[in-house]
Amino acid sequence: MTPRDLDKPQCNCGVIGTFNHPQAAIMTYYALHALQHRGQEAAGIVSSFYDTEKNKNRFFTHKAEGLVLDVFSDSGILTEKLKGNAAIGHNRYSTTGSGSLANVQPFTINYRNGNLALAHNGNLTNTKTLRKDLQDKGSIFQTTTDSELFLHLIARSRKTTQLEQIREALQITRGAYSLVMMTDNALYAARDPHGFRPLCIGRKLMGDEYAYFVVSETCALDIISAEYVRDVKHNEIVVIDRNTIETGEIQSYTIDDVTPRSCHCIFEYVYFSRPDSKIFGHNVDKVRRKLGKNLAKEAPVFTDDEGNKVVAIAVPDSGNTATLGYARESEKQEIPTKFEIGLIRSHYVGRTFIAPGQDQREFKVKTKFNIVRGVLENKKIAVIDDSIVRGTTSRALVKLIREANPSEVHMRITSPPITHPCQYGMDFPSREELIANSYDDEKEIGKALGVDSLHYLSVEKLMESVPQEEGIGYCNACFTGNYPVQIDLSVSKLSTEDD
Repeated sequence: MTPRDLDKPQCNCGVIGTFNHPQAAIMTYYALHALQHRGQEAAGIVSSFYDTEKNKNRFFTHKAEGLVLDVFSDSGILTEKLKGNAAIGHNRYSTTGSGSLANVQPFTINYRNGNLALAHNGNLTNTKTLRKDLQDKGSIFQTTTDSELFLHLIARSRKTTQLEQIREALQITRGAYSLVMMTDNALYAARDPHGFRPLCIGRKLMGDEYAYFVVSETCALDIISAEYVRDVKHNEIVVIDRNTIETGEIQSYTIDDVTPRSCHCIFEYVYFSRPDSKIFGHNVDKVRRKLGKNLAKEAPVFTDDEGNKVVAIAVPDSGNTATLGYARESEKQEIPTKFEIGLIRSHYVGRTFIAPGQDQREFKVKTKFNIVRGVLENKKIAVIDDSIVRGTTSRALVKLIREANPSEVHMRITSPPITHPCQYGMDFPSREELIANSYDDEKEIGKALGVDSLHYLSVEKLMESVPQEEGIGYCNACFTGNYPVQIDLSVSKLSTEDD
């Protein structure tokens, strides 16, 4: 089963950076495991090793299509090939560019200032303009991804230091990017001025010195027993080098001179990030529980005439914690509700599963979920899910649940209807394929899905559910169509001389 077979939006990448660890590639490998949910098409690691015999730094690369376990199934790759005390890693889901091996990250170049490797999470919005501009100036592209633009912009910059070159490149690009970059002597990390995608810093004491890590989510720090230090701020470049190891100070620089209000991707809280992670400085689990509570306040499922308890079940795994919040809030409202495990998810479904017969969608849902008949039979069911995209999987899931003969099936969604595609790093179908654009209202969508009632969380309650801080905002364009960063700017400025 490929990622696009699943009727959910897909995030395009997870990134890792490791510095000053004697087993940097192995630490990066484990961290990639923790971020497997952010990309399942391909994985790669680049390590940095100082060759004392040749008196120069060398980069070693291994990347391939497949899951992390498959790509690094030969343990010798990590212990013998990927040498050095620094490394960066990447899990890929292709939202721009094809899924070919050439597009698998991290990318590396060797230019006048030495080696540079880069891994990118996000989508640029002025890709077409920049690519044409660079091609007109003689650049030859090796991939079809927007991520390669960073390498060309850095290499073409006439600035003298790598920090200045990176800063200039980031000032030219627009859109969403959380980046880790490795040079011969430092680890760089950056988040775009609006901070669409998460990125955080961790460290681990190794003898007398700290090893440092930069990861998309804190669950990647947990797996390697590293402590969370802080987030990379929006509009920030951080530099971790020997000075950091000796003084404990992480160097910080702004990208644009003026830092705008952030536009954190709200869907990271709704669906993408793991519930055990902390993103944008807050626990995902806590936010999802609040989403469930607000859903129960806004659209409770009431008991039947006999007063029998409503059975609240999650669509696992992303719906689990929201369903806990929903059930507890329903109880507070004196609506007898019981959280039950009514769906069992299989974690062993092959990525290339081919279903027999005509209705492949129905078979694919059955390979992913099993119903617990004793929980569902003759019960009034509230099904809690995070989102509906095309609706094809939801329709098949409702059909599966009805095989257990529940008395009623009501669906509650912890996000508003998805009406617009994302431009900043999520993979949605076209507007025409989104089920919310095919029907007039919730009632009609619910009828098409085969449920007795359907309710989406309102935009107002969604915004109320996420952490509120001064200067912090959210991107909810997929629900509202309000895109905070212009798409495909018509003018770009490339540095052509020293200044």
